[in-house]
Amino acid sequence: MTGILTRGRTGDGGDKPVAVIDVGSNSVRLVVFDGAKRVPIPVFNEKVVCGLGRGLDATGRLHPKGFSMAVQSLQRFAALTDAMGVDDITVFATAAVREAADGPQFVAEVAKKCGLAVRPIPGEEEAKLAAFGILSAFPGADGVMGDLGGASVEIVRLRQGIIAQQATLAMGPIRSPAAGPEAKQTIERHLAGLDWLENARGGTFYAVGGSWRALARVHMNHTGYPLLVTHNYVISAAEALNFSAMIANLSARSLHDVSGISRKRVESVPFAAYLLKRLIEETGVANVTFSASGVREGSLFARLPQAVRDEDPLIAASRDLAWMTGRATADGDTLYDWMTPMFPDEGEREARLRRAACLLADLEWSEHPDYRVEHALLRILRYPLVGVDHPGRAFMGLAVASRHSRVRKTLHDRFLRRLLDDREAGRARATGLAMRLGYTVSGGVISLLEQTALRRVKDDLVLQLPEHADVLVGDVVQRRFKALAKALECTPRVEYFKAAERISA
Repeated sequence: MTGILTRGRTGDGGDKPVAVIDVGSNSVRLVVFDGAKRVPIPVFNEKVVCGLGRGLDATGRLHPKGFSMAVQSLQRFAALTDAMGVDDITVFATAAVREAADGPQFVAEVAKKCGLAVRPIPGEEEAKLAAFGILSAFPGADGVMGDLGGASVEIVRLRQGIIAQQATLAMGPIRSPAAGPEAKQTIERHLAGLDWLENARGGTFYAVGGSWRALARVHMNHTGYPLLVTHNYVISAAEALNFSAMIANLSARSLHDVSGISRKRVESVPFAAYLLKRLIEETGVANVTFSASGVREGSLFARLPQAVRDEDPLIAASRDLAWMTGRATADGDTLYDWMTPMFPDEGEREARLRRAACLLADLEWSEHPDYRVEHALLRILRYPLVGVDHPGRAFMGLAVASRHSRVRKTLHDRFLRRLLDDREAGRARATGLAMRLGYTVSGGVISLLEQTALRRVKDDLVLQLPEHADVLVGDVVQRRFKALAKALECTPRVEYFKAAERISA
């Protein structure tokens, strides 16, 4: 993408690590990803809170201590990326450096001492990259994205995956840490000119930024939520309004006692809460979705070819994880196709989750058998997947865990009960039982399933096998086939066909 400088090799870089360094108004962060691909996975992530933008409004300059700390941090980041062999490094700076009178001096100092080319990006570009970050994780996003940084807020109207109106507002918790009268007046003044916000009525507000994610963690702790993953955490607008209003009115002393807020976030959370409240009111959105994907991820997404951008992020991430952890004989696509006739009434969402689960069916094959169920469930619940909500994670986790054995009631009650209803849980278990049968019939060489078929005929579940394969249908296959049929409330039936016959569709 034009406007973002990189050092060293350029191009797609899907097979080599890439680094993004974000010089923000409050913190400086290095993230090394495993490649510039559809769903890059962070392999190293370090943040240093420098406070570059502290006092910016009063002095017009970067905070002196923050200036020195940021340069030192960037020296470390340069040394680390060199040691890691990362030669594709994107470095950008946001509001504080682009606004400060000594911003050019900072850029020159970093170039001299660190060998890094820092580019202060305009607010319009920052907003666009943050929106790309949302679109990378939420294809077809519809509503409003808000990226709350230390000294600026980027607001973008998204219309079914298309970037429409956008604005950069010079405000943030590092400028006005408390949600007092002055901060509230600042927020009202900046929002007053954004008449297009009301066009997002009924959509989603996508909340990007550490302060808003901190607010999400507080809400999770407050409600006893079973999964402490803030990305794609969704709450209704009504609930978010009440909760954010309550948090915005708490004193700093009270916030210190609130579970889920780190000491570094105590100052910023009231501002974040009040701003979220006002944005919900102005937009009329139906829900709030918190996102861990923002400007850094957006800077990588923007450079990808359109064909790669168009890939389903959940399927792409599942393929990558399967490639890293599965056996060479695993084949999630064949497994998915093999069991598809079992689910004639399946919707698009269910089919997508089932495909992702099939890709991950071999995830825990090398674990101790006694721990495969728990590890599969928790790994999928907590892995940095994108393109899937928390109930979707639960469906996939239960399916892959059930491919090994039954999930204990204690695990189900703790992690799944609030995320899946009985029907969804039953469908996930059936998917897992079909996976288990497929691995048993094929001996783990999934390509062999193409010589067999599994289908529903009214109330019968039919397993079709070549005539010569009858010796393979031993006790284990029979038991697992019967368990699958029972889960689907079907009668199991095994049929054999001669080599010259065609498997029934």
